[in-house]
Amino acid sequence: MATATLPESARRAAGARARSSDRTRRAVAGWVFALPFVLLYAAFELFPLIVSVVMSFTDMRSTDLRDPLNINTVGLDNFARILGDAKFWQATWNTLVFVAFSVPFTLAIGLALGIALNSGVRRLRTVFRIGFYLPVISSGVAVAVIWRYLLSTDAGLINSALRLVGIDGPAWLNDTRTALPSLIAMAVWRHVGFAMVIFLAALQGIPRELYEAAEIDGAGRRQAFRHVTLPLLRPAVLFIVVISVIGNLQFFEEPFIMTQGGPLDTTTSISYQIYTTFGFGQYGYAAAMSWVLFVIIACLTLLQFRLMREK
Repeated sequence: MATATLPESARRAAGARARSSDRTRRAVAGWVFALPFVLLYAAFELFPLIVSVVMSFTDMRSTDLRDPLNINTVGLDNFARILGDAKFWQATWNTLVFVAFSVPFTLAIGLALGIALNSGVRRLRTVFRIGFYLPVISSGVAVAVIWRYLLSTDAGLINSALRLVGIDGPAWLNDTRTALPSLIAMAVWRHVGFAMVIFLAALQGIPRELYEAAEIDGAGRRQAFRHVTLPLLRPAVLFIVVISVIGNLQFFEEPFIMTQGGPLDTTTSISYQIYTTFGFGQYGYAAAMSWVLFVIIACLTLLQFRLMREK
């Protein structure tokens, strides 16, 4: 006797159950493969993040590690204390000055180098790319140590070269007038290769036909650069500016290795101030500073997207 044919509705239900079971198996397999990362992320990223939020609302100090029950909730007192902390606002001003000068110089020099490699330099282009990009992938600590030696007052290479032409170089890292500009110069040198590579990739993605059309319309090099190149570089500019601002707002190796925040706190950054506060055992207050820095970074990033977004 032939098997009765299943109704259409039953076949559809069976197919839906099979597809649902297949999706479930795929989801379970995916989570099994992702489980090691999820556990590591939860242990070393998510858990410390939650703890730092909780700490920012407490008076936790290093002495409380032996007696956790002695920790008290202080509400917004840590954040109110920041408003009256002259050292924190000095560090904030130093950080904003550092960002305001280092980012535009990095952007301008990186664009100039990108244009040169894209159009002017034909031979050894790969060598130039590697040479300019090498500081980007180098250790920040190693770079800071090298620049500290270069800018040394007595034995530094820069002042030694100046003495050869009869010039007494300044105390680059010990003078309130030159300490922060010295750190800015080092940061530009270190990060300009990153901007150059991004700009070079963006320039090579611009169709040649657009320049030919502009030339036919009578546009010169400056006009083509202004009306063709710059508008098409907007995504690259936005990316570089956002990444550079976020990174420079957190600059730490430079003052830590080169100046220890001096002279007279003129090179103390927000990150370095957080580090010293944490080192003094004021864990709750340092956590509050960290979240203030996070808010500053988030606000500036949103502002950049609003000002530079595509029209």
